[in-house]
Amino acid sequence: MRNYIIADNQELTRFALESLLQTDEGATVYRAFDRAGLVALLKEHESAVVLLDYTLFDFADEDQLLIIAERFSLSDWILISDDLTPQFIRRVVYSSHQFSVVFKDGPLSEVREALTAVSRHTRYLSQRALETIITQQQHEDEAPSILTQTETEIVKAIALGKTTKEIAAERFSSIHTVTTHRKNIFRKLGINTAHEAVKYALRAGLIDPSEFYI
Repeated sequence: MRNYIIADNQELTRFALESLLQTDEGATVYRAFDRAGLVALLKEHESAVVLLDYTLFDFADEDQLLIIAERFSLSDWILISDDLTPQFIRRVVYSSHQFSVVFKDGPLSEVREALTAVSRHTRYLSQRALETIITQQQHEDEAPSILTQTETEIVKAIALGKTTKEIAAERFSSIHTVTTHRKNIFRKLGINTAHEAVKYALRAGLIDPSEFYI
């Protein structure tokens, strides 16, 4: 017998998932409406299968999700959402084998296949999820060529924790020039924060992890 936790704040989706799970004899289905409620249920049912719409739940970021999954290592997770970013899918899938991924606009057969897979404690990735991961990997492999040599050097400086003023002084440039470069870099890489720039620099091999201090 397997316990299931539906963590989806869309009423229609909850109803559909509950109807689908009724075919599993002996299955017990619980509902969680927020992160705290989900954790409370996992404390009682550590090996439950969690059917989660991440985009509709109150997770701050994927790190928070991964921490909870690691805490309840016997649980399996099926992520069912309308829209998950390629970066998110790749990060979650590469970080833990607990996660399966399907999309709400995909065929119902994929949800059934995911449920069958997790019943055997194996992972299921829909075709779209697999294609998303491959495309994202190709994009990241090609990403370094997106930036000019100057932009690459500035990304490295940002990743090493240098301020705009410090970068400008080192390059004998104005703060305005470095700020413009920074905006162009963020736009090209599709990022918004210096923290994301650090992650990019590490992935692209622009800095050695031993150079980076938290």
